[in-house]
Amino acid sequence: MMRQAHTPQIAPAGTSDAERVRRALARDEAAIRAIMQANNRRLYRLARGVLRNDGEAEDVVQETYVRAFTHLESFRGDSSLATWLSRIAMNEALGRLRRQRPGVEISSLPQGVLEAQIIQFPLAVAEDPEKSMAQREIQRVVEHAIDELPEAFRLVFITRVIEGMNVEETGEILDLKPETVKSRLHRARTMLRDIVEKKIGPVVMEAFPFAGKRCERLTEAVLKRLNIG
Repeated sequence: MMRQAHTPQIAPAGTSDAERVRRALARDEAAIRAIMQANNRRLYRLARGVLRNDGEAEDVVQETYVRAFTHLESFRGDSSLATWLSRIAMNEALGRLRRQRPGVEISSLPQGVLEAQIIQFPLAVAEDPEKSMAQREIQRVVEHAIDELPEAFRLVFITRVIEGMNVEETGEILDLKPETVKSRLHRARTMLRDIVEKKIGPVVMEAFPFAGKRCERLTEAVLKRLNIG
């Protein structure tokens, strides 16, 4: 007699932090899975923002969950569960960074005076292979530009813009005053715009591609109208 495959149960989307924590403390698999699925991307991006290394960022996320789930009774609900986990991930990532570069700190750097919005690039995969390739290249340029931001600005940018956290939550995670979060975000946007503008030139030359299937389709349509072929 064959055993039925185990299908993981997922906690309802509306479950509160307190309820998920209560169930996770009881080693409820569905609650633990729900917590991880709700926070995986955020924790990875935060760790990746500090370490700029995909593999190490994944290791940090794993370590974050191990630490969190083995000390879950220390979660008091003073902040959201997501913020609590983010703080653990940030500390773990910074700890690894300091071990790699002793003495490194999130230093206070010169503040920017102007706020500049970066270009909102389309990141969705297009049906046209040529356009998809161009979009992936633009995404690569933006990712590398973010990696080149000084650490103090990079962390604020990732936390505020990429993860969409508010000023207060960002300040709590990074140990910064609200006004410092705002000024660093303004400066990060200005710096990112400048970096992207320097890098984007060669990519822009490949913008509005007209090759592949679109090129073939137009060519065939013209030949047909000219009664050629």
